[in-house]
Amino acid sequence: MNGTMNLLLVSTWQTVYMVFISVVIASIIGIPLGILLMITDKGQICKNQIVNAILGFAVNIFRSIPFVILLIVLIPFTRFLVGTSIGTTAAIVPLSIAAIPFMGRLTETSLREVDRGLIEAAQSMGASPIQIITKVLIPEALPSIASGVTIMTINLVGYSTMAGVIGGGGLGDLSVRYGYQRFMPDIMLYTVLILLAMVQLIQMLGDFVAKQLSKNR
Repeated sequence: MNGTMNLLLVSTWQTVYMVFISVVIASIIGIPLGILLMITDKGQICKNQIVNAILGFAVNIFRSIPFVILLIVLIPFTRFLVGTSIGTTAAIVPLSIAAIPFMGRLTETSLREVDRGLIEAAQSMGASPIQIITKVLIPEALPSIASGVTIMTINLVGYSTMAGVIGGGGLGDLSVRYGYQRFMPDIMLYTVLILLAMVQLIQMLGDFVAKQLSKNR
C-alpha cells in the first residue's frame, strides 16, 4: 500500500508541475498574443491586416494539429531546448506550445466582449492605444480572461496524461505502465479519481477568482 501511495504522490506532483509551468508560460505568451490578435484586426485600435493575418494563420496551424501528433513533431525541438524528449520537464515544451494559441484565442474572444462604447469613449478623450489596452480592455476583460485560464488549465490536465503515454511522466504514465501494462486496475481507478478531483479543484478556484475580479471592476 505504501508503494502505491508513493507512486501516486510522485505522479500527482509531476502532473501538477507540468501543468503549472505550462500554464504560466502559456499565459505569459498567449495573453499578449490574444491582445495582438484583437487590436490588429479590422476596425480595431491598431489595425494591421498583415500582422493579424500572419498571427491568425500561425495560431490556426498549431490549433489544428492533434496534441499526440504535436508531441511527436516537437521531439527534436524539445530535445534541443531541454536536452531530452523524455520526462516531465520535456513534456512542458509541447504542453506550452499547444496551450499558447489556445490561450491566445480565448483572450481575443474575451477582449471582443468589451463594450465598444468604452473604447470609443477612451479614444474621444485622447487615450493612446497603450492606455486603452491597459486601462480599458484588460481591466474589463480580466474576469473572462481568468475563466479562459481556467479552461486552458483543465485542458492541460488532459493533455498531460497524453504526454505521459510517451514517457512524459505524471498520472498518465502511471496509469499506462501500472494500470494497463501490469494489469493493476486499482492504480487506474486511483489516477482517474485524482484527475477528477484535480479538475474540480481547478474549476472551483477559477470560478472564485473570476467572481472576485468581477466584483473589483
